[in-house]
Amino acid sequence: MAKTILVGANHAGTACANTILSYPNQELTIYDQNSNISFLGCGMALWIGEQIHSGDGLFYAKPENFLAKGAKVNMESQVLSVDYDKKTVKVQLKDGQVIEDHYDNLVFATGSIPNRIPVKGFDLENVQMVKLYQNAAEVIEKLKNKGEFKKVCVLGGGYIGVELAEAFQRLGLEVTLIDMVDRILAGYFDAPFSDELKNRMEEHGIKLALGEKVEEFLGEGKVSGVKTDKGVYDADMVICAVGFRPNASLGADHLKLYVNGAYLVNRKQQTSDPSVYAIGDCASLYDNARGRENYIALATNAVRSGVVAGHNICGTPVESLGVQGSSALGIYGYKLSCTGLSLAAAEREGMSVSYEDYEDTQFPAFMEVENPKVKIRIVYKKDDKKIVGCQLGSSYDATAIIHFFSLAIQKGLTMAELPLVDLFFMPHFNQPYNYVTMAGLQWLNKELGLKG
Repeated sequence: MAKTILVGANHAGTACANTILSYPNQELTIYDQNSNISFLGCGMALWIGEQIHSGDGLFYAKPENFLAKGAKVNMESQVLSVDYDKKTVKVQLKDGQVIEDHYDNLVFATGSIPNRIPVKGFDLENVQMVKLYQNAAEVIEKLKNKGEFKKVCVLGGGYIGVELAEAFQRLGLEVTLIDMVDRILAGYFDAPFSDELKNRMEEHGIKLALGEKVEEFLGEGKVSGVKTDKGVYDADMVICAVGFRPNASLGADHLKLYVNGAYLVNRKQQTSDPSVYAIGDCASLYDNARGRENYIALATNAVRSGVVAGHNICGTPVESLGVQGSSALGIYGYKLSCTGLSLAAAEREGMSVSYEDYEDTQFPAFMEVENPKVKIRIVYKKDDKKIVGCQLGSSYDATAIIHFFSLAIQKGLTMAELPLVDLFFMPHFNQPYNYVTMAGLQWLNKELGLKG
């Protein structure tokens, strides 16, 4: 009977454990530093902003689930080191005892670590990191003292920062969002989409300090403000949401690493050591839009990587299909979704690309219902016309369409094929010539020099 040691049991680890335990005759031991597993951090802003009344529903698995399936589970236990020649790990258990454990297969699902801003004052009270359930719980507990917290600075204009800015504003706090780049969500969306969201945030009173570099956290004991290269902003609390880095210290001296320090893995999630697998945020992945290895820290990617590793460990050869980095968010009723590359991201990659924009209402004009407009941008390569990215924005929930474009990128769909893709029509749901088809037809007419 083969023995697998799994280090970490959040999204990737949970998926891997469930896959291994679905096979007979598998021995699985789990070590995790935390007291809980499967925390859906993407729901953190909803909890903080009181759009949900409890954080209990942000977990979809418990350690007891694995115990019931026959695994050995050790929570609040830290793997200190690995002897790759002897195939052993040294672990400090919850009670302080240090043990040595042997493996046939080792799986790193150690996730990622929030970035710290290397400036003076980072250790002041009420400078908060946001990653774990405990982080969110601490913020919520502090905010119960309504008189103490009136102004919040959120650092980082990515998904987490934008969502948290909305959450704090919903609580009636004065919110300033600070980011080094000059657009929010610049890594995901082009300006026509991010600017619409920016406008909505400003309409709700959120101050955006973009293109500013944080130089210092001000205060004596407790934080009182943030100093940037362009100004000073008062703050009773500072939320640091400036990205994450892979937690790959246990194998950094033995295993091959991706350029950002993540474990470099093949399509079976194996590292450069065939008996060691890496999954989730601590590992690289294959990016279909870019056509190369990349690092995209998303829970959805993590889950699939865990499934792939679990099957391969148990003898079923399965390879990853690669990813597109699909994601979405909704802020103040405006819903954005994307997959693959934005135009700006593709150009930063040095790719020769173009794009097709289209905007139309969701429903036919004869439908006597609220009929929001939907904006779509499709990014494609100039040489072979293959689609490499798509963005959608609307007050209507058109986000599910991004699943189609994710598959389109994965399968190498071209702009020439797009107008003839079989898409359904019913007036209750969409137009006979919907914005996906019309974007394709518009492109084709221009390509053929026809009137459109």
